[in-house]
Amino acid sequence: MQGDLLSSLLPLVVLVVIFWFLVIRPQQMQAKKHKEMLNALTKGDKIITNGGLVAEVVNAEGDFIKVKLNDDVIVRLDRAFVAKKYEDTAAEVKK
Repeated sequence: MQGDLLSSLLPLVVLVVIFWFLVIRPQQMQAKKHKEMLNALTKGDKIITNGGLVAEVVNAEGDFIKVKLNDDVIVRLDRAFVAKKYEDTAAEVKK
């Protein structure tokens, strides 16, 4: 009876462990890395928003950051809408 219960639960436990290592853990690591990137934003960093805009950080203040879209337009952006830092690889290739 005890062995029967163990053998019936073993596949479920194995599936949970596989699910943990293939789905949950990588998402947690990616979320942690994104949060660290958001906290490390400083003046002059170029970012890409979730809407696809490329902007330059002017000031990081609390939950919002001020970003410069061009020479004339400065807007406040919620940190949650920053997708990633922008790395201009084309400029590096030209060097």
